[in-house]
Amino acid sequence: MSDRDHSQNDTKSDDSDGETYSPRTPRRTPMACQFCRGRKMKCDGRPICANCSRRGIACSYVPVSAQK
Repeated sequence: MSDRDHSQNDTKSDDSDGETYSPRTPRRTPMACQFCRGRKMKCDGRPICANCSRRGIACSYVPVSAQK
């Protein structure tokens, strides 16, 4: 391999302070709506989520009861 090939494969990234790059973790939605929960889909947690809006259905959120 040439020097150019090595530099393209080196994906480590450091800040100027010497800190290493950490990928950003996506935020979790606190609760999914009934439709998304039933279909096991990703819910964006908005008052009317994108999935329900796209399908033209009512978007409702019901808290999950804690089970022991």
